[in-house]
Amino acid sequence: METNEINEDEDIIWRGHPSQLLNLGTHVVCVLLAAGIVVGAILSGILPLMALALVPLAWAFWKYLTIRCRVFELTSERLRLYEGVLNQEIGEVELYRVKDTNLIRPFWLRVFGLATIKADTSDRSHPIVDLEAIKDGVKVRELLRKQVEKLRDKKRVREVDFDGSGDGDELEFES
Repeated sequence: METNEINEDEDIIWRGHPSQLLNLGTHVVCVLLAAGIVVGAILSGILPLMALALVPLAWAFWKYLTIRCRVFELTSERLRLYEGVLNQEIGEVELYRVKDTNLIRPFWLRVFGLATIKADTSDRSHPIVDLEAIKDGVKVRELLRKQVEKLRDKKRVREVDFDGSGDGDELEFES
């Protein structure tokens, strides 16, 4: 997947995937279910029923693929989000549209050195971007923050939030 074909001036700063740890519960349930089907088939003496064990294993494999095919890419100008196993959807958020980032590190992710970055944006198609269960979350958040500031200075873009109007609209303008 070559993403830098259109804009040669755009550099890839970071690229990552969510951790398969997100699938831990699904994989455990699927393996236990498959084992239960096999044991049930053996105990009942109906061995062809063992073929049903392929259903939860196929589901576990599909869940693996959905996480594996999810890619987050931070470039010098935008944040790209790739999703999809059979059909791929590529979403983009211009970095100057990122308003705020939060680093979320629940205990079960922290144990494995993972974190989730939640970015609030003024982009209509991606108002909230979650980079789930990624390695080096603190480092990636800092890379994102620095790149957002750098691009805003380069494009001379500032964002102004209006409070009190009730609708929470934001205004972006070039100075």
